[in-house]
Amino acid sequence: MSFRRIGFYFTRVIFLVVAPVIFLKVNAEEPNLQALKEKYRRPEEIPFLKSNPYSKEKETLGKLLFFDTRLSKSNMISCASCHNPSFSWGDGLPKAVGHEHRILSRKSPTIQNLAWYETLMWDGRFKHYEGQVPGPLGSAEEMAMTTEGPEALLAKIKSIEGYREYFKNAFPEEKDPYTMNNISNAIGIFERTIVSGQAPFDEWINGKEDAISEEAKLGFKLFNGKASCTKCHSEWNFSDGSFHDIGLKSEDLGRGKHLKLKSQQYAFKTPGLRNIVFRGPYMHDGSEANLEKVVEFYNRGGDSKRESLSRLIKPLNLTKREIKAVVEFMKTLTGNDPSVEFPKLPR
Repeated sequence: MSFRRIGFYFTRVIFLVVAPVIFLKVNAEEPNLQALKEKYRRPEEIPFLKSNPYSKEKETLGKLLFFDTRLSKSNMISCASCHNPSFSWGDGLPKAVGHEHRILSRKSPTIQNLAWYETLMWDGRFKHYEGQVPGPLGSAEEMAMTTEGPEALLAKIKSIEGYREYFKNAFPEEKDPYTMNNISNAIGIFERTIVSGQAPFDEWINGKEDAISEEAKLGFKLFNGKASCTKCHSEWNFSDGSFHDIGLKSEDLGRGKHLKLKSQQYAFKTPGLRNIVFRGPYMHDGSEANLEKVVEFYNRGGDSKRESLSRLIKPLNLTKREIKAVVEFMKTLTGNDPSVEFPKLPR
């Protein structure tokens, strides 16, 4: 047998053995990409508590109360003051402004898409929307309305004749529907309906390939790979709902004030990334001006190497182009949210 024929058979053997392996590897990438897309599909229904089932009447009352400044001691602050729909239900400020124009220690977090989470606030000190509502009302630094008990607020709301029909319709089985629990439940129901709209990213994972740019697609791959973003920013709202010390220079203990675990010192809740472009400046203290600065912060592995620093925080070695691609991907999470009409308040 000639060397040429031997070479021919050898080449065929190599092709038959190696080619299927290459073919399987190449084709394995598509199912993996599709599997990644499946992780981020939007849920079909909003979850409501069994103890506080949805009704249109409760939603209507909750919206009125949410936008009503009379729920504050000064008659100047409403829930919407810090959670404005124009800023993706935040306030666009580095840190919140409270009672008597005090600058608070943390940025107002968005309340959008939180119906799927149990623990709320940057430090997780409240459970569910319904459990969170009394917090700002009773805080001397925030709305300062119920610092000495709920009686003043209940009397105030009860004196507004226009509210009577709304409370009666929302809680028809109760003889006296004016309770803090009912106020919390009504506002909680309204807040649960605050869900981000369809975004270009959603169109892309549903099959519209030109819905996002090639740079954003690269950013998605980096987001799930080299950049390691999904270790915290996971699932459809891009948050694991958990708490991490990400290495910000701060004296604020965050979750550590309420949970005395080493890993929870200086730890703050992972924010969701839906409509993130409307929520700058970023981080719990508003210390990063834009999304590029945020990615650069993570790229260098944070700024404070405390004992409690999350093991997930480490230098990423992203290039400038890769940082830009990750930011372009995050921009595709901007939803087409319906406009919110300011309600006509009861008199």
